[in-house]
Amino acid sequence: MQLNAPPAAQKKPKCLRGFEHINRYWDKTHDIFAAKILPGQYYVTTNNEAIVTVLGSCVSACIRDKVFGIGGMNHFMLPLNKGMSHAETAALDNAARYGNFAMEKMINDILKHGGNRENLEVKIFGGGRVLKNMQSLDIGNGNIRFVKEYIATEGLDLVGEDVGDIFPRKVIYFPMTGKVRVKKLRTMHNRTIIERESSYMSSLDVKPVEGDIELF
Repeated sequence: MQLNAPPAAQKKPKCLRGFEHINRYWDKTHDIFAAKILPGQYYVTTNNEAIVTVLGSCVSACIRDKVFGIGGMNHFMLPLNKGMSHAETAALDNAARYGNFAMEKMINDILKHGGNRENLEVKIFGGGRVLKNMQSLDIGNGNIRFVKEYIATEGLDLVGEDVGDIFPRKVIYFPMTGKVRVKKLRTMHNRTIIERESSYMSSLDVKPVEGDIELF
């Protein structure tokens, strides 16, 4: 992706409160401001912006109100060895509660800023087998299984997906239109993706479990 200063006539749109920490820049390739999210982050916008991330074993859900164009993207991974499905949340463990938090916090922000739950559509990406360790074969599949069960249980409309496989992905999402561009990174020139996700995965073991969240 090419980065450059925006044209003089283009002013960076004001981000929603709470997202000031997200890195945003002018994407010359698509002539639009873009927000880049890292593992454990999400971003919601009411403006005509793109949201960008790079996924290995992690999963991103791209969710928007298809009528009003309000939407966002998250980037998350479940803690290892915590295999409870969304349908079993009567006895939530760390993984299910963390996955619920990653999804519901973003959905709540979309609804809070004008989205309508009946209008929501979802696209999911990631869950590749890219982490080279003894448990790596189940990490991506576990994330995919969770997010699909969550979407089905919540009655959300899954309209697109590109998940699994063995390659990392670069995902560019345009909430205003629902368009997504996905590039599979078949050749990795450095270990940035693996190191970033390995560090994120380690942090989940000591991260406090979030409290319950209710959709409104």
